[in-house]
Amino acid sequence: MHQISNYVYARDELLGLDIPTKRLPNPYHDFPYMVIEGVLSPAECRVITAAALEDKNALKAELRGKALDTTIRKTDIHTLSSEHRMIYENRFSAVRSEIEQFFALSLGNSTDVQVLGYESGSFYVKHSDDSSELHEREGNIIGYKTVAPERKVTTVLFTTSYTPHPTDTDHFSGGELLFNYLCDEHGNTITLRPEAGDMVVFLSNPYFSHEVLPVKEGYRLSLVQWHNAHM
Repeated sequence: MHQISNYVYARDELLGLDIPTKRLPNPYHDFPYMVIEGVLSPAECRVITAAALEDKNALKAELRGKALDTTIRKTDIHTLSSEHRMIYENRFSAVRSEIEQFFALSLGNSTDVQVLGYESGSFYVKHSDDSSELHEREGNIIGYKTVAPERKVTTVLFTTSYTPHPTDTDHFSGGELLFNYLCDEHGNTITLRPEAGDMVVFLSNPYFSHEVLPVKEGYRLSLVQWHNAHM
């Protein structure tokens, strides 16, 4: 494994792969991703979560207009109300410059916000946000093909919290965000257990391939957005 920040390493298997969009943050950061705490208040988290739980028009996740194989991803997509969208946009604006400074870039256009609900049993297998994996005949990964070059930065804002034993809809167990290629100095895979109101920010390229582990109990809700940027 090779060091990419003060406390995080990347697995050496990446070194031999063709990654057209490879880019890493400043190696002198403690971590190569950001966790910005308290972007949403507890009250804002609760009202957005409640709206999603009451949404009777949720859609199953799709990929470019086609239904996704449920062995790859099992999530529901909700729609933000105009009021909640304004809250989100205001909170994102407040942390925008902090994100730009951390990654040394200027954010450009952004996708619409995806509101992703994970009930018990929901998950999302390993993937990169800007690329598709290329495999050889035996199934081994040999590189990546860029499919969404406009995605430079990924933001994930949580409205519910991880806990080992959830007792209400504000919490969930399982559902950890796992970075498949990143690890600590002991080789332990980097796994985040978010708190409601926190925003996780990372580059969208294959170094930050990730998965959402199956939710065991409760309800996991996140507001996801992808951003273009000028490097």
